[in-house]
Amino acid sequence: MRVFAVFFLVLLGTFIIDQNIKMLFVDGYYRAGECIDLELHYNKGVAFSMFAFLGPYLKWIQALLVIGILFVVFKEGYLRRYAFPIGLLLGGAFGNVYDRFVHEGVVDYIAWHCGFNWAVFNFADIAIDVAVVWILVLVYFFPENRKET
Repeated sequence: MRVFAVFFLVLLGTFIIDQNIKMLFVDGYYRAGECIDLELHYNKGVAFSMFAFLGPYLKWIQALLVIGILFVVFKEGYLRRYAFPIGLLLGGAFGNVYDRFVHEGVVDYIAWHCGFNWAVFNFADIAIDVAVVWILVLVYFFPENRKET
């Protein structure tokens, strides 16, 4: 029960923080900097606007993928070991999918432009990236001790 509580609270917290930050930018917040601009962008595709040609179908495809991940996580029992990073990953994923249904694109706002001018992302993207790295570190550097019978 404690593992599920950690997972759920991290998922919910990530989603709430992500949506609140995004609302600042939807409501007009803007700040220019030397290397990073904080400005509103709507990403109609996935990373680097790939698959934007899928239009309104992309939100349904991603919603099914997130539900599939949720199903696998619970069916295979991954929460026992990865509750916190899976909460981060799914909280960010739900935040971005939610944007697709409400804003018809993911609300991005961190525009990095030092040396290149194409990286735009948000808090949910960072949460997803941190979760993936966290899981990979656990898998490869701290493998589970399984007793084989």
